Amino acid sequence: MKKLAKTLYLCLIILFLYLPIATLMVFSFNESKSMSVWSGFSLKWYKEMLGNTMIMEAIWNTFTIALAAAAVATVIGTLACIGIMSMKKRSETVIMGLNNIPLLNADIVTGISLMMTFLVFGISLNWGTVLLSHVTFCIPYVILSVMPKFKQMTPNSYEAALDLGATPMYAFFKVVLPDIRPGIVSGFLLAFTMSVDDFVITHFTRGAGINTISTLIYSQVKVGIRPTLFALSTLIFVTVLIILLTANFASSRKETKNHKRIMALLAVFVAAILGGVLYLSGTAGSSEGEEVRVYSFGDYIDPALIEEFEEETGISVVMDTFDTNEEMYPVISKGTVDYDVICASDYMIERMIDEDLLAEIDYSLIPNISNVEKEYLQLAESFDPGNTYSVPHTWGTLGILYDTTKIPEGSITSWNDLWDPKYEGKIVMPDSMRDTLAVALKAKGYSLNSKEESEVKEASEYLTEQKPLVYKYANDSARDIILGGSADIAVVWNGEVLYCQDENPNLSFVIPEEGSEDFTDAWAVPASAKNKENAMKWINFMLDKDVAITNYEYLTYSIPNISVIDYVKNDESKMSVLFPADEILQRCEALKSLGSEADDMYSEYWKKFKS
Repeated sequence: MKKLAKTLYLCLIILFLYLPIATLMVFSFNESKSMSVWSGFSLKWYKEMLGNTMIMEAIWNTFTIALAAAAVATVIGTLACIGIMSMKKRSETVIMGLNNIPLLNADIVTGISLMMTFLVFGISLNWGTVLLSHVTFCIPYVILSVMPKFKQMTPNSYEAALDLGATPMYAFFKVVLPDIRPGIVSGFLLAFTMSVDDFVITHFTRGAGINTISTLIYSQVKVGIRPTLFALSTLIFVTVLIILLTANFASSRKETKNHKRIMALLAVFVAAILGGVLYLSGTAGSSEGEEVRVYSFGDYIDPALIEEFEEETGISVVMDTFDTNEEMYPVISKGTVDYDVICASDYMIERMIDEDLLAEIDYSLIPNISNVEKEYLQLAESFDPGNTYSVPHTWGTLGILYDTTKIPEGSITSWNDLWDPKYEGKIVMPDSMRDTLAVALKAKGYSLNSKEESEVKEASEYLTEQKPLVYKYANDSARDIILGGSADIAVVWNGEVLYCQDENPNLSFVIPEEGSEDFTDAWAVPASAKNKENAMKWINFMLDKDVAITNYEYLTYSIPNISVIDYVKNDESKMSVLFPADEILQRCEALKSLGSEADDMYSEYWKKFKS
């Protein structure tokens, strides 16, 4: 009985530990994008992963930075140990105490400190700043690994070698190094592992287009996980598992020859994996010549179009993404990272115009502006008079998506339905200050651009009242949550609807009777951009008729391009979602820049609500 209980206990532990990984691995072979419905075996996500330039570059950066940082940190850490060993006991204690501080310090503090240091000294954030940061936080680990081996050395063996006529260099390599070699190897491996695993410090010190595996996965998770990341995670897990199993098997062997053979095979296997990955990623990530640095909402551009632009123009695209306008704004306003072209929403563009953060659009370099439907250029003048600083990219509305197999068709018609207790734990709300408050303001019958503190306070309190009913606050990832069946209702942009209905035709979309928010996301060029001409070429490319259709098929958002409107106008169901009737649009309004005083007020109530 006792043995059975132990077995069951072990099985439960293994189940909790590995069932999520097993699920991920299974769905990496799923034909569909769905994370809940199996639609057939396929290797297409692995093929797409290997052909994805962004993923390959992230892998390249991860391993090159880790190898370089570990090597440099190992050399510096070993030399530091030699110096420490020559100190008096009190000094040694003080230095070792200082060495332990970075180990105890929170990663976020270290990351912010390093970022501020680079900015203070005028060092642009790039691949090199990430490397320097990794070297910095890896050195203490190397010292902790190497120092015990120095302590274990035979006393006076180094001096004895010198007395026997050896040179200091010869004595070090023949006497000292063999004794401390295990510590150096373990220090290098520890530094390599810490570098590969790091996210926080990398996140704060990386520049435009610099991603590692951890930062890439983080950025993708915010906008909804694509199956390509399932494939990447599966390959990482399988590789690590094979290495661990081989190493454990080898260590259990008594025969020295077999042990060495197994370890040699393991080394070859690791070298082959790393070599193949670095070759593929290095090939994908190598670029020369001109570039354009693009900063956009996540998953807003078909990756194939980036490659097409590069082939057509010879200009390399450096792509970074953000989740909300509020995340993007401080990066541009403070000049933390240099970008040439950004995609931002109406109210934020209006704010950035007022603060002289944007450069004027050079329409002589954008002949494809004629492809933009004039109606939407006129709408854009509400936040950018004369279309001086921006060019529309997408347009849409905010509404409610719900599963009609669980909620009868027509049951949801109002924003206030989201406060119904019967939907407890089944609602996904936006995780964006202006958009979330807009829902509550509309539910209360107020303008979503209200500057009245009493109305904003009432909306904030209304959201607080709703909190227990909400499954999660999410933006683009809301589509994956409702498709996965974790929630039945989600507040989403109309562009997400077609994507979701392709996977689940039982989903219905409604713009509430109180009215809603409509938006225009537009391309703009920061005033600080270093490659303004290339930025104009990028905007012109995105306005091309064929490019617009390709991006619509990938994005499923309303693109105000004549070609896209013609492409979908014969499909009434799509037209009603992407381009709602005038009577619906009359109940909608766009977010406006409210000014610094109102912005501060909104931020305060948002912080109270989120706390």
